[in-house]
Amino acid sequence: MKPIELLAPAKDIECGIAAIDCGADAIYIGAPRFGARSAAGNNLDDIASLAEHAHKYWAKVYVTVNTLLRDDEIDEALRMIRQLYDIGADGIIIQDTALLECDLPPIPIIASTQMHNNTPEKVSFLEQVGINRVILARELSLDQIKAIRTATKNIELEFFVHGALCVCYSGQCYMSYALGGRSGNRGECAQPCRKPYDLVDNKGKTLIPGRHLLSLKDLNLSEHLSSLIEAGVTSFKIEGRLKERPYVANVVSFYRQKLDDLGVKRPSSGASRIDIKPDVNKTFNRGYTTYFLHGRDYDMGSIDTPKMVGEAVGKVTSVSARGVTVDANISMHNGDGICFFDSSGDLRGSVINNVRGRTIIPDKLDGIEKGTFIFRNHDHEYLTRLQKSKAERLIDVSMSLHDTDTGLCLTAEDEDGNTAEYSIECEKVIAQKPEQTIDNINKQLSKLGGTIFTCTNVTFELSDIYFIPISVLNSLRRGVLDELIGVRAVNRPIDYGAIIRNDVPYPETYLSYRGNVLNICARRFYERHGVSSVEPAAESGLDMRGRKVMTTRYCIKRQIGLCGSSKQANEPLFLVDSEGHKLELRFDCSRCEMDVILVNG
Repeated sequence: MKPIELLAPAKDIECGIAAIDCGADAIYIGAPRFGARSAAGNNLDDIASLAEHAHKYWAKVYVTVNTLLRDDEIDEALRMIRQLYDIGADGIIIQDTALLECDLPPIPIIASTQMHNNTPEKVSFLEQVGINRVILARELSLDQIKAIRTATKNIELEFFVHGALCVCYSGQCYMSYALGGRSGNRGECAQPCRKPYDLVDNKGKTLIPGRHLLSLKDLNLSEHLSSLIEAGVTSFKIEGRLKERPYVANVVSFYRQKLDDLGVKRPSSGASRIDIKPDVNKTFNRGYTTYFLHGRDYDMGSIDTPKMVGEAVGKVTSVSARGVTVDANISMHNGDGICFFDSSGDLRGSVINNVRGRTIIPDKLDGIEKGTFIFRNHDHEYLTRLQKSKAERLIDVSMSLHDTDTGLCLTAEDEDGNTAEYSIECEKVIAQKPEQTIDNINKQLSKLGGTIFTCTNVTFELSDIYFIPISVLNSLRRGVLDELIGVRAVNRPIDYGAIIRNDVPYPETYLSYRGNVLNICARRFYERHGVSSVEPAAESGLDMRGRKVMTTRYCIKRQIGLCGSSKQANEPLFLVDSEGHKLELRFDCSRCEMDVILVNG
């Protein structure tokens, strides 16, 4: 079985180091420019420092350069990729095929999920032009992943297993651009899918007022990792490049333990320990879904709120000036955050100032009445511990001490089979108390605090038992570990990439604006691969009125119970936001897809 990679997000160097220390085999982080999260760019010095830290454990750093590029940006993007290669990046995540026409350094190229990698034909094509890895579309089922694996040879398959979901097929969403000029394909998505909308029929009747009808729950596939491995996935990706350190530490530690419990082989070194039990229900989530992994999850929408509701506490049994009595099924504490839906269906929240048995005294009582169901969206005690938590990642090493003609030599071997030795000239004086001396030597050589190693055992191959001063033992230990770090650096596995210039046919001969061709180099790429007609990308300035701004496997009619129901609505249906933007919904029931068409922007 191939090693299974746990891939974590890094908003910045602090999050990246936390992810590595908590057990990630790789992290992905935004480049200074041209990343799909423009608010999460990082300077080259920080990326270099992060790579240096990760490489100690043979972990990897992938850098996102995954936006569409204008013609005048390609040279800058190429220069930046070369700089990233020079400072030790292990892979570049791209969206724009223009870069495949450029003279790239020999670094692995990863096809972003923004490239809509959803069919065996598409992924096979990318493999044939030299892409090292594809990040698969989130909407795929296990059977679809297996079909892609069967149709390909060596290309690596990466798949999201946790975090926020885009309701639209990734890379195919133009809603933010159409409504406000901020393109998701340019790293500036304004997340209009999380806004409230009225659902209106073709007679102008409001069917559902003010609900978050395009908002999805978060993905959680932690109980399905074995099935994904069997399907051919080798990299498990956690979403969250805008998340802070506590979230990253919690989720990475949680999945690290899941994978370790499965006994999978991992591509990096060291065992991680964190001084808190990870719990993905405690940090931000909108509720969880398995999405389409085993077929459609019929309750994937988070239409009441895009915010975290949290853990169910219980129903309010009485309200008075002295506080709120709750039939609680979990213990509450001072400082906890609570939330609830008021009589109008709006989410409201408060902070607990005091707890007296089943009675809580919140900061605000407004909106809470008998029968209100209370949730806890901030576990103060747990999150305080998580914020202060410390993670440690250590590589197993064994040592052997033997004597030489002029002194002593210490040999070290790490868990990956790397070996190093360090000798020192010293006087050898036979010990008066051999057993005590052996214990002292063992104890001194095992003191690896402040290093990336932990000593599993020390063996002795001495012609006699010598009294060895602590200063000599310390010098031996420090010397051999420095040597071992150097050997690990030389032996660290490094992958290389090479784009293949050929004329392998692209699976399609016509590309609409949804092909995301924004520059001449990308056009050239597709034309070389047999595409005869290419429409410019939406971001070229297309008028999006009357066009699809979103296609999704999520269906509003199914979410609200209209699909297959005796209830009928006067179609077409429309979404209308508070600014008067109107979007038509078209339902392709044969494909079980929903298109969102811009009526007016």
